Amino acid sequence: MRVVFMGTPDIAATCLKRILADGFDVVGVYTQPDRPKGRGMKLVASPVKQVALDAEIPVFQPENFREEETVQQLRDLKPDVCAVVAYGRILPQKVLDVPTFGCINIHASLLPKYRGSAPYQWAVLDGLKETGVTAMYLVREMDAGDIIDTRKTPIGENETAGELLDRLAVLGAELLSKTLSRFAAGERVVGTPQEESQVSYAPMLEKTMCPIDWSKTAQQVHDHVRGLHPWPVATMELGQTLFKVHETRVVSGSGAPGKILELNKNGLVVACGEGAVEIRSLQAQGGKRMAAPDYFRGHPLDL
Repeated sequence: MRVVFMGTPDIAATCLKRILADGFDVVGVYTQPDRPKGRGMKLVASPVKQVALDAEIPVFQPENFREEETVQQLRDLKPDVCAVVAYGRILPQKVLDVPTFGCINIHASLLPKYRGSAPYQWAVLDGLKETGVTAMYLVREMDAGDIIDTRKTPIGENETAGELLDRLAVLGAELLSKTLSRFAAGERVVGTPQEESQVSYAPMLEKTMCPIDWSKTAQQVHDHVRGLHPWPVATMELGQTLFKVHETRVVSGSGAPGKILELNKNGLVVACGEGAVEIRSLQAQGGKRMAAPDYFRGHPLDL
């Protein structure tokens, strides 16, 4: 069975590595064009491209599929299935029609919940206790295709979005491999339509979301910090200094929202609208990430 893989970031690279290790015939890889990064703005290949090059698989990096020759290039690969994981492009119908069995996608939520570009982050931001990954058929509408299969996983009470993504990548890779195996075995893989009344959306994260609202409950503040990590990272102001807040815990305590209650051996305790959070790790603007007690040892607080 001939597979064309389409993906760009680390979660997609994990999936590509898995299906290569499981022996699937990946005849081509599509990924986003190299992008400038870092202070030197040097062009950097995507994680998926790096995996493909190491495996000596042809790599294609079109900006889009508007040109007929770009679509024909895909047709020439004669894919039975296109496996798509966080590619970063909505595929037009003329692309979806190319593979014999269609295009399947691994999405980092339990659809129809959290369609969109930031599903696992919003699951954490919203304080969910469980999420998962979904294998589905791709259609023109974003994340709206029939569901093939799912895998569920609990979300840890202190787990960040980044930590959750690492686990979802492994779970998604396993699901992708199993789904491709069903096609390879000649099974007629039928999907189940999504329940439209249950649809919710997970829009792209923005830096405007970073400031912590201390009037929220301690749990909501904690979820905010976890959901925005590792990007764009929650922020707070203390005195004249802006801090990125990397790690918190929900603790007991009360006071006016935003009031510093104490600095203990674990961190800085700040009152919320209900309860308090302990800030364990932070980063002053222009500085490096530090344990809160270590930072304030050198920058004493007037409590």
